[in-house]
Amino acid sequence: MEKSKFSSEWSLLQNQFDSYEKHSLYIKLIAVIVLLSAIISNVIAIPIFLILVVLWLQDAIWKTFQSRIETRLLQLEKYISADSSENVCQFNSEYHKVSLSGLALIKEYACQSIRPTIAFPHIVLIFILLVQNVL
Repeated sequence: MEKSKFSSEWSLLQNQFDSYEKHSLYIKLIAVIVLLSAIISNVIAIPIFLILVVLWLQDAIWKTFQSRIETRLLQLEKYISADSSENVCQFNSEYHKVSLSGLALIKEYACQSIRPTIAFPHIVLIFILLVQNVL
């Protein structure tokens, strides 16, 4: 495959990778709206807690899909850099090829869910919910 085809695929996947980030932010915003709605309407805590946990895990799954795009991007970058002396399409840096299933996949989801940029709003929202119901 020639360099221009690699570059085209890289551009397409990089745009997709970036769009996953936006969708992850939408999930976080929905979690905020769910919590605010629950506080305003005085809804029972357990169902809201479960909804917030589901949104958190959905965010982790979404970010796992994003990380798989990153794997291909890194592979393309390797091909592009080997085929050219120019430093183009090298936004992503390291390459690790991982094929996971079963418990390893669940572990990957769990690892994604505790990353600070993913966990931050979810932990705070759950904490607010718990504090509000204790007081």
